[in-house]
Amino acid sequence: MMSSGLAAVLARHNIHYGWVVVAVTFLTMLVTAGAMGAPGVLIVPLEHEFGWANEQISSALALRLLLFGLFGPFAAAFMNRYGLRRVMISAAALITAGLLVSLAMTQVWQLIVLWGLVVGIGTGLTAIVLAATVATRWFTQRRGLVLGLLTASSATGQLVFLPLIAELTERYGWRLALVFVCATLALAAVVAFVLMCDRPSDLNLPSYGETAVAPPPATPDGGLGSLLTSPFEVLSEGAREPVFWVLFATFFICGCSTNGLIQTHFITLCGDYGLAAVAAASVLAMMGVFDFIGTIGSGWLSDRFDSRWLLFWYYGLRGLSLLYLPFTSFTFYGLSLFAVFYGLDWIATVPPTVKLTAERFGRERAGIFFAWIFAGHQVGAATAAFGAGFSRTEFSSYLPAFFVAGALCLLASALVLTIAKPKSAGFGRASPAHA
Repeated sequence: MMSSGLAAVLARHNIHYGWVVVAVTFLTMLVTAGAMGAPGVLIVPLEHEFGWANEQISSALALRLLLFGLFGPFAAAFMNRYGLRRVMISAAALITAGLLVSLAMTQVWQLIVLWGLVVGIGTGLTAIVLAATVATRWFTQRRGLVLGLLTASSATGQLVFLPLIAELTERYGWRLALVFVCATLALAAVVAFVLMCDRPSDLNLPSYGETAVAPPPATPDGGLGSLLTSPFEVLSEGAREPVFWVLFATFFICGCSTNGLIQTHFITLCGDYGLAAVAAASVLAMMGVFDFIGTIGSGWLSDRFDSRWLLFWYYGLRGLSLLYLPFTSFTFYGLSLFAVFYGLDWIATVPPTVKLTAERFGRERAGIFFAWIFAGHQVGAATAAFGAGFSRTEFSSYLPAFFVAGALCLLASALVLTIAKPKSAGFGRASPAHA
């Protein structure tokens, strides 16, 4: 097995194999996120070729976003039962199949089934819960850094692929652009098959930062029925805690104001104001660069400052940037300023939200609880994806959707401060126990 040989070589150079696992996971989340974001470039080409309304296309994209989040808790259960590598390869295969079959679609219902249902489930298998699982299993030290890197890969992948996909679509058509996405998915699946391992104990290694090899936990009991019902048992427990609903609601707003709105409709919005798709996609790519910086920085900050106050500033600044967007005149310069400030906290909300979840529900169960909170994020994303498409169809403008999203962010900024302050934490500072 190549991973065993590579692990032995790396060990001689005092390099832990966990970093290879991080690299493979980073690649997988990057390309699946690229597949997630690609349809946002293709709304106008589909309108032109098939005559479909923006609202119809947006319904498929909304379903994809919804399943991306709702499948997260079950993805966590599948990873515990079947292992990381099998789930990652299955996800890449499912997304690729959905995109390839869609090359021959001619009806809206086919778009909904393939881009909504199939791609939604496939990308849901590699949602942020994958990052949380890898970071927890493979790292005791540097866990925050790993979570920041992998979270950034998910958001950045939705953005950095878009200029190339837009260029391919403009030059050769949307079908060739999808073939390119499928090729990157196939590459990621091969890399995962060759190099991915489920746990450090598979290679007789301790997790990073430990000295003893931890035996793998027992495989969960029960059949498929038990596997599918276990996430609902966790949801039932979380639903009794007010902090769960605060985090769920703020992450719902996070989804409304990020991938449901900007990722899905930003290029079409810019086109309405005369900015070409390639230029608009470049602005999104710029957001991806600053998102990468902001998310890693957020992981560092969440180890040192009160997560509630971090979220207060993240949501507040995001809301102000969205309210500012219509006043940029949609020049490349004005949009670049927006991209910097908005991009820095595109998904910077994840590390402090994960930390708050772990503080309330415990580190061992934080992943499955966060998966349900992330489901709220994607419900919000689906709401914004459909709502913005409805706004443009009915009112010939996206702007009402952007104003609503900005106002909701300001509401979220206030809402996070209703969470009880951790004991021994000072104003704006994390407790020393969590530093």
